[in-house]
Amino acid sequence: METEVHTNYSYMGRNFSNITLSNDDSAAFSDCNSDRSDSDSIEDQKQAAMELRLLAKNKPENRVKIARAGAIRPLISLISSSDPELQEHGVTAILNLSLCDENKEVLAASGAIRPLVRALKVGTPTGKENAACALLRLSQLEENKAAIGRSGAIPLLVDLLETGNFRGQKDASTALYSLCSLKENKVRAVQAGIMKPLVELMADFESNMVDKAAFVMSVLTPLKEARAALVEEGGIPVLVEIIEIGSQRQKEIAVVILLQICDDSVVYRTMVAREGAIPPLVALSQSGTKRAKQKAETLIELLRRPRSGNAAASSD
Repeated sequence: METEVHTNYSYMGRNFSNITLSNDDSAAFSDCNSDRSDSDSIEDQKQAAMELRLLAKNKPENRVKIARAGAIRPLISLISSSDPELQEHGVTAILNLSLCDENKEVLAASGAIRPLVRALKVGTPTGKENAACALLRLSQLEENKAAIGRSGAIPLLVDLLETGNFRGQKDASTALYSLCSLKENKVRAVQAGIMKPLVELMADFESNMVDKAAFVMSVLTPLKEARAALVEEGGIPVLVEIIEIGSQRQKEIAVVILLQICDDSVVYRTMVAREGAIPPLVALSQSGTKRAKQKAETLIELLRRPRSGNAAASSD
């Protein structure tokens, strides 16, 4: 069976206009791995990668056609290029191909994860952002989450969350939210110091990252180590402030996190109560979303329970 891939560019003397490639024939793209020493080789590769990235971006049907034509492995090889622009084109082309569900398994099986993690470490700012997005897409397959975590992606995503621009922080938080549904990745994220940037982003209402940071935190706090790190980084006052002045959505996720913290810890309940959480929780129980009202009522009941001296001496 043959798949038609209609393109409109030339690459290293080869015309890619209206060609037909068989599913297993990667010859049309083999020159991406060329060892040519002339100065035009890198520019030719950039042009080809850019064209493929645009074809995959603008027409969803092209994503399957490009993959079936054998372009995935050559594009993956470009991610390891020492040329920053060529690497960025390769990363972005892979990202655009990963938007197609059919390609996700093939990309992972073809070895895309580790080069994407490398781009996350040494790429251009745009390359890092697009690598984070591509890893997010691949993580939507449950079987890829462990491999991405083992590849060293988590600390690099935490670093992007802390130091990136708004788009980088957004991409990193979304990828971390997906990856941290897996317990071993939760542990990796906490060990990488994720609670510090999460608390800082949640405390900064101008960051436009309060919601995303809170959602990432909510998937981590079932882990005992995450709760301890959150408290150590000063997260309790921040969560109480969100319940006081945040949006309805922000208040809802903040009360969920506080309930996770307080559920089996008298020490943390005492800290939350001392931050003055009960009055805003009472207000939330009367005017919040249905879920927020229920969680607020449960938390108020917990905070009002008598605290014995012995119980207050233990946390979890």
